[in-house]
Amino acid sequence: MSRATSENSTRTHRQLLLLVGLVALLATGPILVAGAGVLARPPNSVGDGATIVALIFMTALVTIIKAPIRIRSTTHSITWTETAIVIGVAVAPPAWVVLATGIGVGAASAIMKLPTIKTAFGVSKNILVAAGAGATAQAIHWHWPTAGVAELATLLGAIYLVAALLDDLLAIPVIALATNTRVSRQFLNNLDLRLAGFGVRFVVAVCTLLILRLDPRLLLAVPPLVLSLHLAYSARIRGRTEQQAWQRLARTTDALNVVELDTVLTTAVTQAAELFSADEVEIELRDGPRVIRGGTGGITVDAPATTPTDVDGTVVPAPLEGHDRSVDVGVLRLRFRGPVQLSERERYTLRTFASALCTAVRNAQAYAELARVADEHAYAATHDALTGLANRRHLLDQGTEQLTARHADGVTALVLIDLNHFKEVNDTLGHAAGDQVLVQVAERLRGAAQGGDLVARLGGDEFAVLLRGLPAPAVAAHRAEALLGALHEPFDLDGMRISVEASGGIAAAPASGGMTELLRRADVAMYQAKRAGQRISTYAPTRDTADLGRLALGGELPRAVADHEFTVNFQPIVDLGTGEVTSAEALARWHHPTHGMIDPLRFLEAVERSGLLPAFAEAILDQALIAAASWRDAGFDVPVAVNVSPRSLLDARFPGSVLARLRAHDLPPDRLVLELTETLTLSQLDVVDRVLSRLRDEGVRLALDDFGTGYSSLSLLSRIPVHELKIDRSFVTAMESSAEAAAVIRSTLDLGRSLDLEVVAEGVESEPQRRALWQLGCAAGQGHLFARPMPAGTLLAALQRGSGGRPGILAPPLHDAGAVIHLAQSRRQAGRARLPHLPA
Repeated sequence: MSRATSENSTRTHRQLLLLVGLVALLATGPILVAGAGVLARPPNSVGDGATIVALIFMTALVTIIKAPIRIRSTTHSITWTETAIVIGVAVAPPAWVVLATGIGVGAASAIMKLPTIKTAFGVSKNILVAAGAGATAQAIHWHWPTAGVAELATLLGAIYLVAALLDDLLAIPVIALATNTRVSRQFLNNLDLRLAGFGVRFVVAVCTLLILRLDPRLLLAVPPLVLSLHLAYSARIRGRTEQQAWQRLARTTDALNVVELDTVLTTAVTQAAELFSADEVEIELRDGPRVIRGGTGGITVDAPATTPTDVDGTVVPAPLEGHDRSVDVGVLRLRFRGPVQLSERERYTLRTFASALCTAVRNAQAYAELARVADEHAYAATHDALTGLANRRHLLDQGTEQLTARHADGVTALVLIDLNHFKEVNDTLGHAAGDQVLVQVAERLRGAAQGGDLVARLGGDEFAVLLRGLPAPAVAAHRAEALLGALHEPFDLDGMRISVEASGGIAAAPASGGMTELLRRADVAMYQAKRAGQRISTYAPTRDTADLGRLALGGELPRAVADHEFTVNFQPIVDLGTGEVTSAEALARWHHPTHGMIDPLRFLEAVERSGLLPAFAEAILDQALIAAASWRDAGFDVPVAVNVSPRSLLDARFPGSVLARLRAHDLPPDRLVLELTETLTLSQLDVVDRVLSRLRDEGVRLALDDFGTGYSSLSLLSRIPVHELKIDRSFVTAMESSAEAAAVIRSTLDLGRSLDLEVVAEGVESEPQRRALWQLGCAAGQGHLFARPMPAGTLLAALQRGSGGRPGILAPPLHDAGAVIHLAQSRRQAGRARLPHLPA
């Protein structure tokens, strides 16, 4: 039994003791008065003695003969005691009746072996009833046996009314307290039956007195009459009790017809406690396992099943099984604090209730399983199975709800994140490894997001974060930086550390178009970031048209490859000191039949994502090598540099293909420079190392393009066996106004000299830039200062024409022949740095 139930039971028992004690205390007064009355008028004849004995016997007899009604573990009885008291008051002095009542009830309680508290209450209550009836008889000047029939009935009715009211007023509060019900409810309970009983017993009392007045010998007919009436009344009470029990059973089983298991169990416990008058009801379910315990006041225990607690009294179990007993879901236990024996009707009711409860529990469990499956399906429909993040559908639904119901809760923005070159992980390490990376990316994004953000995986290597309640649109950029910053540290993949870079696009909620437009704008911004070589880009409407064009052009790639629409332009790389062309970089162009010449920034990403990369790369390499061969045949041995997609380096066949092309065009391997970008984040993979090592061993030169713009410059340089570094144009552009940019260039040149690497500066567009770079020790550069990208034939003509009549030179030298050159301190300490080839 639970602690709460035990405390409640103790409190009720204490209150009962106090109430019974109060009744007993009140009864002492009438006892003392009655004792004084007996002393004042003691029995002085055999007849008086016989009267007292008859009163005691009659009171004891009607106390024993009663109609029992069980309430919980206590059996309450309906007796004829007040009838015996009224008859006694009518024929004997009230003092004699009070003492006879006390003795008779006490003797009957001893014979029935009732508990002390019940004996004390029964004796005290009936003494008070007898005292009240006697006082009423004296007050109305009752005189026996001279009263007429009408007068007798009237006066006796007044006496009986007082006795009945006192009996109810003393008994009902005790019963209400014992059954934990309201006094008013207990008073109204079976009121009609009680009134009918009072009427019957009053008629019996009147008839008995009339018989006594006519002929005392006729009293022999009274006991059979009383017994018949008692049996009839008891049967009526039992019938009414059973009818009420079946009605309660019907209401209870109807209340069990709900689909929520907790409601079923709560209803079953509280209703069963009332239906069977149990002190406590316990339900133990096999599935769980689980135990629910409580009473009419509600549930007191709901916990995993343990060994059932002991109870001082009786436990009546009932298995929760179907009608065919093929299903056993648990057991129902009725718990009583005293000895209880259920009647046959109660046992049948219990079996019926247990069967209904079994059906209700099974239905609720089935519904719960259906609800669980439905929830799982709903969750699966709105969440990514691999990462547990929201999926595209959930993102669109939540975003639409947010945009539709937007109030003054701030700005809504979307950050779209795409992992750069993630395909290399799947292609090299397998999809299982790729899935591990995606799960770790999801965990980091979830950890970097704030409480109101919604993190989603849209598919593949694309993620999105819906930012809600921002104070201003500019805050979205800071939040996006934090999200992408969480992906900066390498990922641990079965002992291997993998660096994965990402690009992000930010878009604030549009005025119209809803979530679909917001997602499209974030996608446009993300590709703007990829093309610009940035981590994050914010949506700019002015550049939106280009993005739409890129999506349209992606569908035309297969035709463009098949129709050889991709061409190559070349930008010369010159010696900054002499102006002599030292090599040329091949730049792919798309000669579209409708749109004309298309810049590679608009289609390269689509090419890399498609399956056309090998064919595209072969076509560009072929054209570059054809151009280099034509220049050589014309007397200009100019190497050609070709940009290589990182994905090509994951193909072990790539070196063989490159070398085959070199042989086909009869070019030495050192006439080809393959430019690698810093977005090559998987350089630590063995397959990349093998591809690059073979190319280098065969004589192909390697260059690291856009050096200094990524996160892994030095780590890449330590693994990739390159021959030259290319300084990104952004540093060259800013070197005259930014000390930091100049420092990056100076550091790169120092690093090149230390590793014996050539260094080429990109984006040289002015003579001051050329001179400053040369003075810092940079030997070569390319940019619009020397020449814009041009077809191979145009470059050959420029080489033949030369500058100042000198073939192969595109810019005048920085110094005349024979001039004395004052070098900067850093250049004099250049060590192995090449000096410009000045003409003799």
